[in-house]
Amino acid sequence: MLDRTFESPKPKVIAGAREDWEIVIGMEVHAQIASKSKLFSGASTAFGAEPNSNVSFVDAAMPGMLPVLNEFCIEQAVRTGLGLKARINLRSAFDRKNYFYPDLPQGYQISQLYHPLVGEGEVIVEMGEGVARRVRIERIHVEQDAGKSIHDMDPAMSFVDLNRTGVALMEIVSRPDIRGPEEAAAYIAKLRQILRYLGTCDGNMQNGNLRADVNVSVCRPGQHEKYLDTGEFSHLGTRCEIKNMNSMRFIQAAIDHEARRQIAIVEDGGAVEQETRLYDPDKGETRSMRSKEDAQDYRYFPCPDLLPLEIERAWVDEIAASLPELPDERKSRYIEDFGLTDYDAGVLTADVENAAYFEEVARDRDGKQAANWILNDLFGRIKKDNLTLADSPVSPAQLGGIIDLVGSGDISGKIAKDLFEIVYTGGGDPAAIVEERGMRQVTDTGAIEAEVDRIIAENPAQVEKAKVNPKLAGWFVGQVMKATDGKANPKTVNELVSAKLNN
Repeated sequence: MLDRTFESPKPKVIAGAREDWEIVIGMEVHAQIASKSKLFSGASTAFGAEPNSNVSFVDAAMPGMLPVLNEFCIEQAVRTGLGLKARINLRSAFDRKNYFYPDLPQGYQISQLYHPLVGEGEVIVEMGEGVARRVRIERIHVEQDAGKSIHDMDPAMSFVDLNRTGVALMEIVSRPDIRGPEEAAAYIAKLRQILRYLGTCDGNMQNGNLRADVNVSVCRPGQHEKYLDTGEFSHLGTRCEIKNMNSMRFIQAAIDHEARRQIAIVEDGGAVEQETRLYDPDKGETRSMRSKEDAQDYRYFPCPDLLPLEIERAWVDEIAASLPELPDERKSRYIEDFGLTDYDAGVLTADVENAAYFEEVARDRDGKQAANWILNDLFGRIKKDNLTLADSPVSPAQLGGIIDLVGSGDISGKIAKDLFEIVYTGGGDPAAIVEERGMRQVTDTGAIEAEVDRIIAENPAQVEKAKVNPKLAGWFVGQVMKATDGKANPKTVNELVSAKLNN
């Protein structure tokens, strides 16, 4: 495992007009479960379909329609809980959360309040090399999503798209352990990374498949520690919830603005009102949406259409046995097995696609060399061209072929760079390209020695300087490489130049 120091929270301190304040943050992340069908119906979850085309009678709340629980969605939620080292509750139950909204046809949402499927867990958040923070997960409950109201298609009317209605969500609720905007973004990034490794949510924030409600409060320095000691939320100040955040950059900006807004209210002698707010990215500020409801406002009661959910320990153990290698474990393996730095291993494991690409290139090869090519050459080039790894013109097999040609001595490092460019822009098999274009490295010692002798004979003045300053031998090496179009074996050239200049 990684050698990390778990340190106490280092809170973000904001100087008010009169005194210093600290930020306290808890997050409720809504992650769409990766499933082809919805939580209680067989309707498709495909994104981008025509409005109201992925809607069953159950989703539309037609009379007499009853929900049928999607077992795969429950399996995905259990998998998520296990990936977050959380307790899986073998008995859970669904409740009705009652509220009216135009895109909620039933007039209630089927959720889990009193008996969630997943209990307490944790997310380890990297806050610098070798330093991490532990954010506690309070619970994960499964619920159905609402639809979408559309307000920009007509100046006088709003429209409703029910395609998302009934899509399965996991609401991942953290404790108020997060202490600043940067840490909040790091938490979301780490949670997204784990979900993608597990295959339980694609984490696409742009499509709304991962979004967060951010609870923000401010307190005087030292009050959060009292909360940790006593568990009393009264030490943390009144919280406000910022709803439906789907951008890490906006999350940070919203937290910073909201904290400063609350500080200004308190220092002016006012009291922060518990409410739900929205973030306006154009103005860079939050605005009131509605007063914050408590559980009793939703009139929760057990859903009469669904029996309590009971699962077997053997089934949970079977899911646990099928879990993939998770980011922290994979990063640790890259450091230990391949000798990668903490930073390089972190970049390669940051995304499941990065890790899969590296694994294929590094198979039966030098892992450090594979990492250098991916991080420096491939990633540098696709970033320049505004491409993603999925769009890379160079496949793992092609990059591995280039590395093999260097390792066998068929091409030099310099030729390998040229070959990479040829493959990147035109494709093809690296070995075949080397043969077709005559790029194979010259390893004939006699031919190289003849070229070295010629360069030395033609530059007597430079020879005398090199004898006084041995560092100038590099000039001769460069001339030989230039004369051979970079095909001469660099090691052989260096050895011959050194030997002849020292005679």
